[in-house]
Amino acid sequence: MRTAYKCRAYPTPDQAAVLNRTFGCVRLVWNKTLSERMSRYRVEGARTSYRETDAALTAWKRTDELAFLSEVSSVPLQQTLRHQHAAFANFFALRARHPRFKSRTGRQSAHFTRSAFRMRDGVLTLAKTGAPLQFTWSFGDVDLAALEPTMVVLSREPDGRWHVTFAVDAEPSVSAEPTGHAIGVDLGLTDFLVTSDGDRVANPRCHVRKARNLARYQRRLARCKRGSSNHRKAKTKVARTHRKIRNARQDFLHRTTTRLVRSADVIAIEDLNVAAMVRNRHLARAISDAGWGEFRRQLEYKCARASRVLVVINRWFPSSKTCSVCGHLLAELKLSTRHWTCPGCRTRHDRDLNAAKNILAAGRAVARGDSGDACGADVSRQGTTLPRSAVKQEPRAVRRSS
Repeated sequence: MRTAYKCRAYPTPDQAAVLNRTFGCVRLVWNKTLSERMSRYRVEGARTSYRETDAALTAWKRTDELAFLSEVSSVPLQQTLRHQHAAFANFFALRARHPRFKSRTGRQSAHFTRSAFRMRDGVLTLAKTGAPLQFTWSFGDVDLAALEPTMVVLSREPDGRWHVTFAVDAEPSVSAEPTGHAIGVDLGLTDFLVTSDGDRVANPRCHVRKARNLARYQRRLARCKRGSSNHRKAKTKVARTHRKIRNARQDFLHRTTTRLVRSADVIAIEDLNVAAMVRNRHLARAISDAGWGEFRRQLEYKCARASRVLVVINRWFPSSKTCSVCGHLLAELKLSTRHWTCPGCRTRHDRDLNAAKNILAAGRAVARGDSGDACGADVSRQGTTLPRSAVKQEPRAVRRSS
């Protein structure tokens, strides 16, 4: 399996100049290739292959205007063409949105394959940089001297921090010890998640905690003259605040997903349509701040690495409106209703806890290979092959819930 290790890097002024020049060339090749590709498709209706973009790059280097492209390593430029070709393949396959132009003010990166770097005894040397690159290794359980990366990615954040990422083809990790336990997880905004065991994890609201500082720095930035030294300093402060918010959110998600994977063999979650939910202008900021999409991504790869079973329930499954005791389905349940009493068995339900229990029941049905019922249909599983539920729910007018 492929593993990546990201560390802080500390290039010398000369190395920073070479890398900044490389970032500029990478950005120019991406934008120029994207512009010509779009123009050709708009005029001729024809797509551009990777071979054609590669030939165009060679021709650009021979011109007086773009001869400076030969001053940097050719590997990051070739990798840029490959990434753009893959991006368009994903776009035409409806797996991603249309590729966009790169900005010089955003995050900058360059990918170096084996032919463009040397890694010996934990010392990294990149092409065209001369001296070894200094970086901080933060993974004590991994022997840096024995590391054999297949790719190295150099990046510079908008706040000026440098990072180096090592991509390694590592052996599959040892499966985690079985726990004999299964849990259902219901995501929300008041509580980030509620498990079928009754455990609640509070929403950290990382953006809300930094909102006042961020607004103050953004006001200062708006008052500065563009291109001035003060404008650059104010922009760095805004980027640094965004970095702190991002790091706090990532730390919370990593801790939460790791704890879930260690506690259960089977984890059942809902297939939330986050892209559609953030179109709600009243909840868009709160949903984006929660990071539901990143939570699922981390849960998927950690379950695969630990040989856990992750079951994803259909997004239209009425988990909140179905009684987890008798199976009674309410005709309507408002989002503001946090507790309700089942008309069938008179059981008093907490909305989120009841949803987590129903999600767990549906996940267990798939893990057992049952044919399923109304509470277990339309579910899918992430990981090794298991039977799917073949029962189809009758269409009902339902509302999506958080």
